[in-house]
Amino acid sequence: MRTNRNPSTKRERRMRRHRRVRGRIQGTVKVPRLMVFRSNQHLYASLIDDEAGNVLMSYSDRDITTKIKKKPQHVAKEIGSAIASKAKTKKISKVVFDRGGYKYHGLVKALAEGAREGGLIF
Repeated sequence: MRTNRNPSTKRERRMRRHRRVRGRIQGTVKVPRLMVFRSNQHLYASLIDDEAGNVLMSYSDRDITTKIKKKPQHVAKEIGSAIASKAKTKKISKVVFDRGGYKYHGLVKALAEGAREGGLIF
């Protein structure tokens, strides 16, 4: 019998970290939550207002229209800067970063750095 104290799958461990992070942060209209989701093939970023339960805007690597093959790190940085520029058009400069239970390295870190370079403060 499996207990909840020792999650065995990678997804269960990520979801446990995600619940722990989400217990501490919440997005508002003025300071939305920048949520990151990684699938096996794609990377997504969304700005969310948790008070109203609305997704204010989102961007992913599926929205990038260039045909040039890039390294995943560069694509993640481009997603971060693109979501930052979309946020600037709606006059959003501060966000709360939600790494979604993923460890802060690799693509998640590159996306955060791209968003910071784009002008978002968190």
